[in-house]
Amino acid sequence: MQLVDAHCHFDFPEFDGCRDGELAKARAAGLIGLVIPGVRRADWSRVRDTALAFPEGAYCLGIHPWYVGEHDGSDLELLERLVGNHPERCVAIGECGLDRLRGTLVDQWPWFEAQIGLAARFDLPLVIHSVRTHDEVHGVLRRLNWSGPALVHGFSGSFQQAEKLVELGCSIGVGGAITHSRARKTRDAVARLPLEALILETDAPDMSPQGVDAGRNSPANLGKILSVLAELRGMSEQALAPILLDNVAALYRWRPGDISVT
Repeated sequence: MQLVDAHCHFDFPEFDGCRDGELAKARAAGLIGLVIPGVRRADWSRVRDTALAFPEGAYCLGIHPWYVGEHDGSDLELLERLVGNHPERCVAIGECGLDRLRGTLVDQWPWFEAQIGLAARFDLPLVIHSVRTHDEVHGVLRRLNWSGPALVHGFSGSFQQAEKLVELGCSIGVGGAITHSRARKTRDAVARLPLEALILETDAPDMSPQGVDAGRNSPANLGKILSVLAELRGMSEQALAPILLDNVAALYRWRPGDISVT
């Protein structure tokens, strides 16, 4: 099987000293691609350098809603210059978005809208962080007439919320949450959505699958998520994996030969 981790914070310090080992384990389990999202200006160079250090790596640049207070207009100008140059293996804007549990939506909203505008201007996909704001994210994307590909990563909402986002052209990130039996709403959503809307991710080192300690997640656990998703969909892993590979290639607009995707 060939698997892509569509959203993994592989640059985070939690992987320092063990990055090569975790990547080796992930490769042995079928990993052929890994996308590292940016969350703030201070980390953008580390994100890029980590992604470019191995052939499977790609990255995004963005300002996460948790960190909007660290930024000003000059950071958006820099982001515009960086993505406008279409740097090697930079595949999206993000992660950006809204989070009701940390900070205020009033502060986050203009940063999200600005990054949607950049993605539209440079014809790049969006990687969206949405925590208890799925309806708001849908409303913003619809109001701004967003028409490109977008990943709502780490989705944890209802089928109805996911369906509305998919109707706008969004993909739904499927991660470790679905391995927990208590996540009934999310498990129901991914079981019923169109297969072509689903994207496999770990969000490592966070969003740990069942049986993995909090904060110790790894791209090597991608197969655990695939296994549960296959069970929820009533499919074999072997039948599901190629569909998920096609989905992530479409999201990030990869062509044959890009990174390790073939």
